[in-house]
Amino acid sequence: MNTEKDFSPLTPNIVRALNDKLYEKRKVAALEIEKLVREFVAQNNSTQIRHVIQILATEFALSQHPHSRKGGLIGLAACSIALGKDSGLYLKELIEPVLTCFNDSDSRLRYYACEALYNIVKVARGAVLPHFNVLFDGLSKLAADPDPNVKSGSELLDRLLKDIVTESNKFDLVAFVPLLRERIYSNNQYARQFIISWILVLESVPDINLLDYLPEILDGLFQILGDSSKEIRRMCEVVLGEFLKEIKKTPSSVKFAEMANILVIHCQVSDESKLTNDLIQLTAMTWMREFIQLAGRVVLPYSSGILTAVLPCLSYDDRKKSTKEAASACNHSLMKLVTPEDDDEEETQSNGTPPKEDVPSKTPEDVNNALNASQESVGFSNISFFTPSSSDRSHVTLDLDGIVQVLDRHLHDSSTGMMTRIAVLKWLYHLYIKTPRKMFRHTDSLFPMLLKTLSDESDEVILKDLEVLAEIASSPSGQKDSTGSCENMDGKSELHVNEVTKVGQQLVAGSKAADSSPSTPSMNSYFYKFMINLLKRFSQERKLLEMRGAFIIRQLCLLLHAENIFHSMADILLKEEDLKFASTMVQTLNTILLTSAELFQLRNQLKDLHTQESCTLFCCLYRSWCHNPVATVSLCFLTQNYRHAYDLIQKFGDLEVTVDFLMEVDKLVQLIESPIFTYLRLQLLDVENNPYLIKALYGLLMLLPQSQAFQLLSHRLRCVPNPELMRTVADSKPLGGVRPTQAHVDYNELLQHFDRVQSKHLEVRHQRMGRAEHTDRK
Repeated sequence: MNTEKDFSPLTPNIVRALNDKLYEKRKVAALEIEKLVREFVAQNNSTQIRHVIQILATEFALSQHPHSRKGGLIGLAACSIALGKDSGLYLKELIEPVLTCFNDSDSRLRYYACEALYNIVKVARGAVLPHFNVLFDGLSKLAADPDPNVKSGSELLDRLLKDIVTESNKFDLVAFVPLLRERIYSNNQYARQFIISWILVLESVPDINLLDYLPEILDGLFQILGDSSKEIRRMCEVVLGEFLKEIKKTPSSVKFAEMANILVIHCQVSDESKLTNDLIQLTAMTWMREFIQLAGRVVLPYSSGILTAVLPCLSYDDRKKSTKEAASACNHSLMKLVTPEDDDEEETQSNGTPPKEDVPSKTPEDVNNALNASQESVGFSNISFFTPSSSDRSHVTLDLDGIVQVLDRHLHDSSTGMMTRIAVLKWLYHLYIKTPRKMFRHTDSLFPMLLKTLSDESDEVILKDLEVLAEIASSPSGQKDSTGSCENMDGKSELHVNEVTKVGQQLVAGSKAADSSPSTPSMNSYFYKFMINLLKRFSQERKLLEMRGAFIIRQLCLLLHAENIFHSMADILLKEEDLKFASTMVQTLNTILLTSAELFQLRNQLKDLHTQESCTLFCCLYRSWCHNPVATVSLCFLTQNYRHAYDLIQKFGDLEVTVDFLMEVDKLVQLIESPIFTYLRLQLLDVENNPYLIKALYGLLMLLPQSQAFQLLSHRLRCVPNPELMRTVADSKPLGGVRPTQAHVDYNELLQHFDRVQSKHLEVRHQRMGRAEHTDRK
């Protein structure tokens, strides 16, 4: 530096001392400067004061020479001390050159700059608050300084500044938040620690309401929560905990919607899960749970976004038990918010009430800009996120379309966990109960996937799926115009509603009504669609029929009327072109009818054909049961049509007796020994009035080879008593076997129908054998 240059009012001695490499000499110069400035303050000579500060800043603090910069810094601090309470008038000139030195490559110079600023701030106190942003910006850089001395000095300055902010009521939070929002995304651990410490301080000041600006920094806080440092994570948890406490105290002023977007994203983690990701997800899910409980129906327009985040967490194992429990609470609370009034909104609007304004949805670009996160991280496209709530919170609209879209996607996703699938089906059932009219708009698109879900590996999933399908099939809201159509119900073929509905609406007129269906006032048009598609699925997936067929049908009999299930399936099977499948299906239905506890009432209804309705049901079942001769005989045994059973067995001599056929006879013999046919075995005591029962059983005996079943039935028949021994004085009844109170059934017509069906089966078998021989010759 040119020492001959005029630096007045600074004396040459002061200038030389400021440029000296020794700290003690620079300190002496600083004392001289302090004395000089005090004189100017006494004289109220602000011009000379500014001139001194300018010289120290430009000629020394911003000099190219390191010793000069050190002298300038200590000189500026001396000026501040001399100015005392008046230093606030010159803070801009004092602070700026010192902050510039924060970027110096020399660590000792950065330390002196920190020391100088500490002295300036200590004197000015609250007067530095208008310059808080530049001070904060400088300090945030020093917090990450690699030199421990510099870092230690910055911590002293940081504590001083926090004390000033805490004791002042003039802090400009509005001006500070943009800087905080920018700095909070720093990846440096020390910078993050610095940011968190300041948020914690500001949150503790009663006069500073940081909660209003939480949406702007919440995403950054969750980013910091994933830091590798345990101490930083702990500090961040404390900050988030304090915010959540305040939210619970003043929920009416909280901007739930603006923050919930952030929670939706952070509730989801990548497959490469780490401890920090788990903490982020658990914290976000905990916040989401509180938001739903505090905001209530306000969150309904944004429910699809919440479900997108919550549903996958329901399938977590015990390693993420806390997250799973929080997600379950979220799911349960959100489901409770849906009420029947959500199904009446459109009707209310049509009655004259102005329609509710649609809540504008954010585009993916908006979300990216606001949260600095890609929508791809969510895992689904077109996700409905939270949007800022309107000023009038009383008008909320359930985002039903968005919810159904999310539920449908989870059902289609093969990687969806079992508990998530169960939750999805519970949601669908809940929506059909609470908002049936709106939900039936989605039924045609949901139906194929619901049918496919019947092949699920979990029995619990299948049970919930059947509950949904049963509700669809029985809800009054499912009634459709007979000219409607159901498009592509099974993904391959189209079912026409007019044909199905016509079948479902036909009333039984008599025993010859071969194509009739039961009167099912509690069922709707979807009931018959369901039955047709269920049988079609059994036909296409024989393994499903074999492994789960009986289970599915039994559950449906509990959820819907068993008579409707059997009557409708019998109608459909009557028109089945695949006769082998029809025979297998009839065998399955017959086994269920004869053995399942769920069919107790239906068996009692068929046991005594005293009414025309029961006779009609018998005739309907009989026509389809003809696809399987042994099942037909067992149906006659169940309905006590013993003479007709004997007539059928007489025709068995004309049938192709295969190993499978004999195995079915074997099973029937086993069933006769079961509790279901206790009444039949007791009727063997009344030999005179049940001759055809005995004849029918002997007919089965003659069909069987001398197997275990043969021995079983033979032993039973040997127990039949001598009619002469059983006769009493009062016994003078004519021989019969048909109950006098039985309603009319045309058994000749039924036998003719049996012959026609068996002829079809024989023709099909011959055609199949012919094709097989032709293939062998080739």
